[in-house]
Amino acid sequence: MVGVRVVVRRVLPGETGPSGGPAMTDVLGICTAWGEGPSGEGYCVIAPETGDPVEIRLADIVSGKPVPPRPSVRHRVSTRAAEQHTINLWPRLETEPLGEWVLRHDPAPVGRLRKRASSCLAIGDPGVDLAEATDRVRTFYEARDRRVLAQVEHGSEVDDALVAAGWAPVPDGDAHFLIASLARALRSARAAGTGDEPRLTEDDDHALVELGDVAAGRATLDGDWLGLHSLTVEESHRRRGLGTTVLAALLDWGAERGATTAWLHVEVDNAPALAMYERLGFRVHHTCRYLTPDL
Repeated sequence: MVGVRVVVRRVLPGETGPSGGPAMTDVLGICTAWGEGPSGEGYCVIAPETGDPVEIRLADIVSGKPVPPRPSVRHRVSTRAAEQHTINLWPRLETEPLGEWVLRHDPAPVGRLRKRASSCLAIGDPGVDLAEATDRVRTFYEARDRRVLAQVEHGSEVDDALVAAGWAPVPDGDAHFLIASLARALRSARAAGTGDEPRLTEDDDHALVELGDVAAGRATLDGDWLGLHSLTVEESHRRRGLGTTVLAALLDWGAERGATTAWLHVEVDNAPALAMYERLGFRVHHTCRYLTPDL
């Protein structure tokens, strides 16, 4: 149990509880020691989140069990706040608020048009009833000759309401939003990379890393969050660590600028990518999908 977060119920020797029996109390923290003390008695030490470590005789323990670690601060960020970081991925992105929703349009996409850059971020309260909100979404995208799309959190109230109103999921549009401690991801990426030196091109809060003509990736800094996107590796060069090498360079660029959290989107059925990101310390924050009234 050493190194594990636990809760331990113990007897307080010599004290009486409300019912007249022995007094008991719970201690929650990391178990830092477990064994035999100098006197020959068994004991453990629990380090709570605040205050001094608590030494407990094993004979005084009534019960104990491991408990999950407290979610990190970054995992407690709301879905809407996390997805707001995507807006800075495209410098020329046109946005228009609709209550807490955001209408997004990329007027001059480079390469293929990304759904994130040409869809309504429909998370939260649009500030009007659903019928009016969907009418405004449709008008916005039809006026720009774009497909009508809404990005929603999978399983949310907005997701359910739009589906009930006749909107349908876009095939192959489900994606996890992954986040990680940038420092941990960088350590893991450096250890697993190839050692090659990729080429870095930067412009304000945006970076492009290229490894010859076989691998590339981009990153965008938004406060202390680093968004990773457009990672590509030529099919004949995959599973050689090139993608991880590109990621290491992007993470290093972000770390130098004060980023502490790294995030990215990855399709839910992209098993190789999910496995790679999990090895680097990324975890699922939430899952999104795209809905359209015109399927």
